[in-house]
Amino acid sequence: MAGQPEKKPQSVYDFTLKDAIGNDVDLSIYKGKVLLIVNVASKCGMTNSNYTELNQLYEKYKDQGLEILAFPCNQFGEEEPGTNDQILDFVCTRFKSDFPIFDKIEVNGENASPLYKFLKSGKWGIFGDDIQWNFAKFLVDKNGQVVDRYYPTTSPLTIERDMKKLLEIK
Repeated sequence: MAGQPEKKPQSVYDFTLKDAIGNDVDLSIYKGKVLLIVNVASKCGMTNSNYTELNQLYEKYKDQGLEILAFPCNQFGEEEPGTNDQILDFVCTRFKSDFPIFDKIEVNGENASPLYKFLKSGKWGIFGDDIQWNFAKFLVDKNGQVVDRYYPTTSPLTIERDMKKLLEIK
């Protein structure tokens, strides 16, 4: 309706994004799951360690309610220059990842994905709300709320304790 203010998102479940093959994904399909949302890159110095550890976490906890959502981004050192097909091939062939890979997005600036604008609101980084580099991580609870934000240099395995609390695993 004309003149109506745009509804402000209340959780990550209010977003629909394209996956890497072009399908719309309504994030509400992840209701009740713990999410680890990561901006990824294929040619970063942190690529090998992050994908390896993300895969370890996913294998260990996916059946207990964890979902990892990977968002390729080329804003940092142009370290994700490929097409979605190239990115999928790299991630699936080299790392055998089977968590969802989404369409390449921007995480900072005026063209930042609305999801990332929501994720960053109130979860401050060292330079304000901006994402500093590839592999920044957001931990989201079962209600779609951001509970923590981790720097790109944070090893995914060090997040395991926080994830287990949200997954209610002792």
